[in-house]
Amino acid sequence: MPLRPEDLDRATRAVLGREWMLHGHLQDRVGMALLLEVADREAMQEVAIAEWQAASPVYTRRAQRAMRFSGDDVGTVFKGLQLDIGAPHQFLDFRFTLHDRDRGEFFLAHCGALMDVEPMGEDFVHGMCHAIEDPTFDATAGATNPRAQVRPLHRPPRVPADRVPHCAWRVDVVADAPPVQPSPLEERVAASAAARLPVSSYPDRHDGGMPDYSGDFDPGFCLEDLSGAAQQVVLDELALQSHLLLRALLLAVSERYGVELAERMLPRLVRGWSGLTAQRLRDAFALEEDADGVASLLALHPMLAPVSYTGARVEVEDARFVRLSFDPTAPAAADADGATWWGMPGLGDVLEAVVQAAFPRARLHPDGLLSYVLEVDPGAEPAPLAPEVRIAQISSGARFRFGVGRERSLPLLADRTTVQTHV
Repeated sequence: MPLRPEDLDRATRAVLGREWMLHGHLQDRVGMALLLEVADREAMQEVAIAEWQAASPVYTRRAQRAMRFSGDDVGTVFKGLQLDIGAPHQFLDFRFTLHDRDRGEFFLAHCGALMDVEPMGEDFVHGMCHAIEDPTFDATAGATNPRAQVRPLHRPPRVPADRVPHCAWRVDVVADAPPVQPSPLEERVAASAAARLPVSSYPDRHDGGMPDYSGDFDPGFCLEDLSGAAQQVVLDELALQSHLLLRALLLAVSERYGVELAERMLPRLVRGWSGLTAQRLRDAFALEEDADGVASLLALHPMLAPVSYTGARVEVEDARFVRLSFDPTAPAAADADGATWWGMPGLGDVLEAVVQAAFPRARLHPDGLLSYVLEVDPGAEPAPLAPEVRIAQISSGARFRFGVGRERSLPLLADRTTVQTHV
């Protein structure tokens, strides 16, 4: 039988949630690489800033509604970061200290993004850790309180080269500070069907865990802490965050370089980015190259989630064939304007490449409007890997392995006193 998110136990669904967080975060590993084919580093940074400034406030406010927490304090800012694809658990290993309602700090014991850019040289490190982080951190915090300020205690380039933690920041609510202003693109992202989708609701399974995050801020929060129903809500939100971030990127590219470039980038981006996620899901859940494995891959892939948005339906027809179809009246159809993959020209070819990244003997056959049949033929010649997947595989995220719950895959740093000596 194929695996589906709703059928997983809490521990396994938490594994899926971390994969979905990493999926959203890794979008830019392919997107920015494609942009650098036509733009220089400084221009690429401007697009990245516009992208995250437009998307993160929108989905941060959604996360607050979904997990039933609110406020204008630093603890609320930190809760949002804990549910943000920009801070995937463990890969960006945030450690939080809340001093009071208006003051806190966090540091990164490990930053996978830094591991990706350090080999590219100090200019790229400075671009990410200074030029991009300063305005985008404030935009994210500003969704909770426009007068929240995120300021570095230290950050890369690292001196010495092996300095830990990788960076450290303070967060303060400054009552007389000028408020952060919404970016010009935020309103367009917020107007999308993805942003306006109602928050999901799932029946309580009475399986333990927190039903929401309305309680006190927990510095060690992990996805295992949530109830099964709450985990499903968070999964839907993480998938929507990816859709919103993709939308923001494509709008930013269109504004600066024209719609035609965004349209050319889109299928290449999805092939590489979602293809890498297909490989990670195959490995994380030990999926076999058969009809159940392909159906499980599609059902577990954040690209096709939440179903309430994409209208995706996956059915195993027999031991060799899987049907993937989309409801043409799904909310995603309203966003099919060139700033999403849904309904784009050549969608079948892109879907086939994504599946083939994990299962190279799968073949996709169109079978009506927004309907496809995937065939798994053990005797077929393996399809070549899409070149964009190889771009995605350059990221350390391709090889990163998660720990379980609060036990990170990386060793914990020493106590807070030791950390302060690095600041």
